[in-house]
Amino acid sequence: MLTLASTPGNPVPPGGTLVVVHGDDGIRLRAAHWRPTTRLAKGTVCLLQGRAEFIEKYYETISELRRRGFAVVAFDWRGQGESQRQVSDAHRGHVARFDDYRRDLKAIEDAILRPLMPHPHMCLAHSMGGAVALTGAMDGWLPFARLVTVAPMLSIRMIRFPAASFFLARVLHRLGLGRSYIPFGKPASLATKPFAANRLSGDPARYERNAQAARAVGASAVGDPSVAWIVGAFRAMAKLADPRKAASIRIPTLVIGAGADPVCDTAITERFVGRLSSGFLLVLPDARHEILSERDAIRDDFWAAFDAFVPGTVVSERGEHTDTGRAVAAAMTP
Repeated sequence: MLTLASTPGNPVPPGGTLVVVHGDDGIRLRAAHWRPTTRLAKGTVCLLQGRAEFIEKYYETISELRRRGFAVVAFDWRGQGESQRQVSDAHRGHVARFDDYRRDLKAIEDAILRPLMPHPHMCLAHSMGGAVALTGAMDGWLPFARLVTVAPMLSIRMIRFPAASFFLARVLHRLGLGRSYIPFGKPASLATKPFAANRLSGDPARYERNAQAARAVGASAVGDPSVAWIVGAFRAMAKLADPRKAASIRIPTLVIGAGADPVCDTAITERFVGRLSSGFLLVLPDARHEILSERDAIRDDFWAAFDAFVPGTVVSERGEHTDTGRAVAAAMTP
């Protein structure tokens, strides 16, 4: 039976609706949506998670968005979380082609966003979700009025020789090994590594919370990716590196980079934002890759920028109106 897992430090946000959404190719996606906890809704934020993530990692963010007056939609991409797999090994992060992620988002738009959720619709995308959103914005199909992307996957810093790695992945793919793990790939989830060895967060409490969530979802936690995923990721990043395509994005976009990101190269992110016609950049110097799972001071800076960029009343965690958002907006204005 489809569920949302709860752990002592990470309870399910109350009042949500859990559903199964079917893609146009029949793939089953786990999705959930919540109304805001305020009296009036200021719109909807759709969360686009990163590779190997799952809805449970975003409970804190969902609650914070609801307190800000936003309805929230969250879902698991195909091949991760509790959405349907296309390979027998549930821990292998596989997608046949990156365009399939667009099919997932289109299914969510048709089943939940358009018929059920208040306007305006906005997007908060992390890592791989950012790459999906930004390539969609390049092609003019993204169904959002504004886009906030956090540590977007414009590069994979952990791959030391990207050109050679892409070549090898293409060769393996052509040999019919697209559904196999990348060379030396393993099923263990990154989220369960010891804190001292992690690349994702500098906050031990939130890191442990996410590790407990990964253990709670069990078989739904994803390890290393497939060859096909790597081929698709490289193709998406090559598209994002095209200056003309970047300049074609018309959706107002806020990109928040992590200054201490060992997963994605923030210098590449900075160059990308410089090509956007309606883009803003904020780099949080001490943040690692998962900014939304970082220390309070880093997250406070994230929310100040979010509140400044996304329409709606800015409210502090204590329910007080704040001028922080306006200050950040002024700082980001050319």
